[in-house]
Amino acid sequence: MKTTYRIAVAELRSLFCSPVAWLILVIFAVQVGIAFGDAFDRQVQGQALGYGLWSVTSSIFTGWLGIFPSFLSNLYLYIPLLTMGLMSREYSSGSIKLLFSSPVTDRQIIFGKYVSVLVYNLVLILPLILIELFCAFFIENADLGLLSTGILGIYLLICAYGAIGLFMSSITSYQVVAAMGTLAVLAALNYVGEVGQDYAFVRDITYWLSIAGRAHQFISGLICSEDLLYFLLIIAFFLTLSILKLRAGRRKMSCGKTWGTYGVAIVAALLVGYLSTLPTLKLYYDATATKNNTLTEVSQEVLENLDGEMTITSYVNLLDDNYGIGLPSQLKTDYKRFEQYIRFKPNIKMKYVYYYDDANSQLDFRLKDCKTREERAEKMANILNLDLKMFLTPEQIREQIDLSPEGNRFIRVVERENGQKGILRLFNDNEKHPSETEISTVLKRFVVESPKVAFLTGHDMREIHKTGDRDYNQFTENQYFRHSLMNQGFDVVTLSLTEQEVPEDIDIVVIADMKTPFDETENERLNKYIARGGNLFILGDARRQEAMNPIAQQFGVTFCEGTLVEMEEDKVPSLVIGRITKEAAENFKTYARPRDFGYVVTMPDAVGLSFDASKGFKAVPVIRTDSTCWNELQTTDFLDEVPEYNPEKGELQGSVPTVLALSRQVGDKEQRVVITGDADCVSNGELSRSRNGYSSTNFTIITGTFRWLSYDEYPLDTERPRPTDNAVYVGRDARKWVKYGWYGIMPIVLFSIGVTILTRRKRR
Repeated sequence: MKTTYRIAVAELRSLFCSPVAWLILVIFAVQVGIAFGDAFDRQVQGQALGYGLWSVTSSIFTGWLGIFPSFLSNLYLYIPLLTMGLMSREYSSGSIKLLFSSPVTDRQIIFGKYVSVLVYNLVLILPLILIELFCAFFIENADLGLLSTGILGIYLLICAYGAIGLFMSSITSYQVVAAMGTLAVLAALNYVGEVGQDYAFVRDITYWLSIAGRAHQFISGLICSEDLLYFLLIIAFFLTLSILKLRAGRRKMSCGKTWGTYGVAIVAALLVGYLSTLPTLKLYYDATATKNNTLTEVSQEVLENLDGEMTITSYVNLLDDNYGIGLPSQLKTDYKRFEQYIRFKPNIKMKYVYYYDDANSQLDFRLKDCKTREERAEKMANILNLDLKMFLTPEQIREQIDLSPEGNRFIRVVERENGQKGILRLFNDNEKHPSETEISTVLKRFVVESPKVAFLTGHDMREIHKTGDRDYNQFTENQYFRHSLMNQGFDVVTLSLTEQEVPEDIDIVVIADMKTPFDETENERLNKYIARGGNLFILGDARRQEAMNPIAQQFGVTFCEGTLVEMEEDKVPSLVIGRITKEAAENFKTYARPRDFGYVVTMPDAVGLSFDASKGFKAVPVIRTDSTCWNELQTTDFLDEVPEYNPEKGELQGSVPTVLALSRQVGDKEQRVVITGDADCVSNGELSRSRNGYSSTNFTIITGTFRWLSYDEYPLDTERPRPTDNAVYVGRDARKWVKYGWYGIMPIVLFSIGVTILTRRKRR
């Protein structure tokens, strides 16, 4: 140990007497200072301008604009310059003979050299450590766990680079050759993950060997045993190779023994590496304050209730736009989409089935010169350099499963050992893939019965099977809309009260914008459902008060006369802007964050609601209008006429509720009813429309209403705790001092120390 220490100290003296070592320190300090100074300044500037900050630590250090990922792409340039002389210098100067003749072992020489690299690397990342200390004082509740793991990941990466550089330096006496060789090995380790990804056996080996992206989970705040062991294995492997190379130079060894020793080292590293990838042996630690890298407790609870093995089968259609997601070359990337689930349930298996069949995709246009389906498939396979034989024909896939109801699009079928199945779809939005909410919903349906929602039909009510602007297909049974009820855990049916009673298995009844009143039979059947404590969602609208008030008034709610209007420039007067109330945010978690963000609900042709507590219900106003709103009783054409407030005609101005949540106790059950004065706010047209100047959150009405009516079973609440690092303790006047301080102070200090040491050494 003492010998290793002496070698390390001697090597450190040599390093810190080298202009190259100090140049690397100064350049890295400049890079860190500029990157952090600019990123922190953006936060200070945003706060000074009145914008609300959100998760400042993550915004500065991670993600697309984070400074940590930008460092990773440059670190490989520094280490070869540092390590190129570690052993090459000994060879070229002849001092290696003195080492060989001294009472030191090969292991002590290599370990001593490498310890000096470890210490130097600590000095190299010193600016990052100082930045963490700065953030601890000047960012409100800074996420120090995230910062610490990010710095650890960067440190492990450069230490792995250092071990590789040490080995390359041990095989040549030319420093430039050692540096170039190190760069070549680092390039190979970065790009080897792309080699052979079309072949299962090769894929696993090359993907594990790749060093690219190994530090990314550290940067995101997650320590995974696989990545940690990878860095330790790389370090141990190249140090072992360095020792073996040194040993081969000191004593004669047969070629077979030499290569046999190398082979044992390689096999041992690959074996340990393979074991580290097994899901059952992986360990995780999420260091982030909000546990962003870990499934929420809701999802963990779902997984705990699922026993036995589970298979996720992805059906990949070669003629579908999303064919690339499940191609063999993308399987490792696809696996990561479910890694959080495999973390808690390691016996999940991933399976892929490839086929070709007609699909409504843009590929049809690109392959328009092909006359038949088979020709299109063959051309696609040739373009992708794939064997068409790996794809099942339409006839063959239909023998396994009928995917025509899904439009032959890319889907995944989740299947348990007991035969239960569920479908995971891709959605027509920017995120595309199912999030934790949708995945956990499919899994929860295996163990918790789905609420059944019945939409009443007749009386020209809104329909769920139609896709017109006024109807409700989008949020009920649209397969490719993320927030539709069918994708959020509900079973949706239609029901005619003229034909049957409300079945016992119906949990929620929806009455949407009826034009004519119910007859006696329909009223009797609806009242029976209400009397037994059934939950309802009632959507009224302008000019429907006469038909719908008899239903709403038994809950103490009356649809007010007229149409709500508010006068704003560049807006139709009958388009009312609803605000989420403080009471809604306090009573229903779903509405809390949208209210904090200032989101609104756009409501065309809405009516106000009045409430009478004498019916035995308690009411919570969910959405209210602004105080400038009034109920217009005279104007009906809001496109060509300008309404005017006329109190003499009975028009009332002020803030009125447009959505109410009602509840009462019926036996041992709490009956829940939601009534809204606008049926258009959740229609196909309004959900797909963007209103200029307004950040609308109309789908929150759907989520909040049905979560409450289903007693918080669905949609699942996978919302994470709010970050608390949402402010910085630096004002606008001080921002320049902070910014330019990081630009210059650390680099100047390091430069001054380096110049001083080098000058004194030269004088000596």
